[in-house]
Amino acid sequence: MSVIRVTIPHHLRTLASSGAEVAVEVDGPVTQRSVLDALEERYPMLQGTIRDHVTQQRRPFLRFFACKEDLSHESPDALLPEDVARGREPFMIIGAIAGG
Repeated sequence: MSVIRVTIPHHLRTLASSGAEVAVEVDGPVTQRSVLDALEERYPMLQGTIRDHVTQQRRPFLRFFACKEDLSHESPDALLPEDVARGREPFMIIGAIAGG
């Protein structure tokens, strides 16, 4: 069992009634999918806000970062960096800013 630190953007913090960083437990390989599954299990109100309900694809205007790397286009089943799996670094969900 790994305890993963996850930072979430302000609008999702409000929805989840949480702080900027939460901790979730992941049993097995630490991947984007397993972390997001654990996050949605702990905070069911976030289901569908980070990933599409049907396709499970990342929502537009959200990005995933870990250890200063953009992981937004990586496979959801790719292992996250060891520092994230060991709780030394957070898995970051960042709200993108769009303008016109």
